Parts: sequence; structure tokens; C-alpha cells
Amino acid sequence: MRRIVLLSLLLTCIPLQVSAAPSDDALTVLNSLSVKGRAAKTGYTRAQFTHWSDLDRNGCDARNDTLKRDLTALVFKVGTRDCKVFTGSLLDPYSGKIITFSSTKSTIDIDHVVALSNAWQTGAAYFDKTKRQQIANDPLNLLAVDFSLNRQKGDGDAATWLPPLKSYRCDYVSRQVAVKAKYGLWVTQPEKDAIVKILKKCVGQKILN
Repeated sequence: MRRIVLLSLLLTCIPLQVSAAPSDDALTVLNSLSVKGRAAKTGYTRAQFTHWSDLDRNGCDARNDTLKRDLTALVFKVGTRDCKVFTGSLLDPYSGKIITFSSTKSTIDIDHVVALSNAWQTGAAYFDKTKRQQIANDPLNLLAVDFSLNRQKGDGDAATWLPPLKSYRCDYVSRQVAVKAKYGLWVTQPEKDAIVKILKKCVGQKILN
């Protein structure tokens, strides 16, 4: 009996350890990411990341799913079961401009928010084919945007390119943080510094899941 009482007293003195729920605060998540230099680009090609797949098996590829999500006034190509977007209108998050989309004219690109080559140089070179396909088709990492700004961005990270529309920058960098956290990618020190600078202007910014 004495041993049971002593054991009970001992247990009451041990603090209960409860796992904290993952934070959705962008700055907190950013600080959880590893910081390293960019790895070599050796071996990178876009073909390493199979994209415009139909990973959710809804019958539409990831490109058209993104257009359907981000555009309004949609018109679909006949006979595609509302999968192939023929025309629509985009309020471009990078510029704030309204852009008319037509499948016959290149005015809108689907941007990989964390560029595929950037992903390659910050950890994705070690991914298997399936995981690379996932990041290339993940709605979290895809945005319909002005094609000229997408090409201006290239493979830049937050240290080298930010959307001209300053009011969107908090959402933009927090989405990059969310993608990097989801896939276990790292950030470079200049990239982290640039993101911190943005997030300090929008305290409490949440990441998307």
C-alpha cells in the first residue's frame, strides 16, 4: 500500500506533457523550416516534375482545376464535362488587373508559387517521382496569374522576386511558407530574411493548408 501511495504522489509531481497543435501562424511556421544554401541545379528539368496530372481523379487536370478555381465568368469547351476552360476572367493576384482568358491566346499562366527549380534546389532533388508529381500538381502551390509576371518571376524566391501588388505579398509569401513546410523544403537565409520582412507588416498572417 505504501508503494502505491508513493507512486501516486510521484506521478502527481510529473508535469503532463501534451503535444501542442501545429501552428498556422506563418512566421512561426517559417521559423520551423531549415535554413541552408541553395543546392546545385544539376540534374533539374521540368520533366522531373510530372505536372498537369489529375491527382484528385475528378476527371480534370490540375491546370484546368486551377483555372476553374481562380477565374470567373467561365465558359467551358463543349464535350469536356466542364473540365477544359475555354474563356474566363481573372483578377490577377500579382498585379490587381483584370485579365481576360482565352484558350486560344496566352494571357494567363499557372504559376508554381514555389518554383519547381527552386523546389529542386531546396530539397526536392531528393524526392521520389511520386512526391515531385504531388508538389507540381498541388492546388496549394498553383495560382492562375498574369503570364508576363510569371515569366518575370522565373525560378525566383522571395529574395529575388515579389508580386508588384504589395497588398498581396503577405498572402504570397505565406503560401510559399505553407508549401515548403508541407513538403519539407528548406529556405535560404536571404529568402527567409525577405519573408520575415514581409510578414512583420502583417502580424498574425496565417498559412493555407
